[in-house]
Amino acid sequence: MPPASSRSANSASPANTSTRLLGIDPGLRITGFGVIDKTGSKLTYVASGCIRTDEKTSLPERLGVITRGIAEIVATYTPVQASIEEVFLNKNPWSTLLLGQARGAAIGALVGAGLPVAEYGTMQIKQAVVGHGRATKAQVQHMVCRLLSLPGEPSQDAADALACAIAHAHGGQGLGALSSAGRRKSGRLTSIPHLKS
Repeated sequence: MPPASSRSANSASPANTSTRLLGIDPGLRITGFGVIDKTGSKLTYVASGCIRTDEKTSLPERLGVITRGIAEIVATYTPVQASIEEVFLNKNPWSTLLLGQARGAAIGALVGAGLPVAEYGTMQIKQAVVGHGRATKAQVQHMVCRLLSLPGEPSQDAADALACAIAHAHGGQGLGALSSAGRRKSGRLTSIPHLKS
C-alpha cells in the first residue's frame, strides 16, 4: 500500500493532497532531520531528531552512520521530497571539507532512496522561515515552533532541518521543483543533470 503522502489526486482534490517533505541539516558530528507534511498551505509537524556520530571512530565509519541513519529515516517516514542545506564556507578549511563529506553522504543516501533533492543556502532558509537572511539560530528555532505549532523547541540541528523543509515547502511548491531534483539560487530553480553510466 502506498504511503498516504503519495496518494493520487483521484482520491483527494489537489488542495487537500498531502506531500511529505524531509529536511536535512548536514554535519559530521550531528546531522539534523525534520519531516513535515504540506497540505495546501498548511504545514504539519511529523518528526525531527538528530543522527550523531562517534568522534572516536574513523571518517568512513562516521559517514556510514549518516548514510544508514538517513536511509532508516526515509524508510520510517516515507517522504516523497527532500531538501538539504548547502555547505557554508568555514574559517577552517578542514572543517568545511568534513562538512562537505557529511553532506555528500546525506545526499547519496537520499538519492539512493529515490528521492529528488533540492538545495537551499542558509540565508534562503532563514528568509523563508524568519523573514530575513541574517536571523539567529534562536530566531529560527522560535519561528519553526510557531509555524509548526510545536509545544517546545527542538534542538538547533533539528530546528535547522525543519526550517530547511519549511523553506522547501514555501519555495519549492508550484515551481516544478517537487517533480525533479534541483537547486534554488536567487529565486530560480535550475536542474542538476543526472549522471548516466
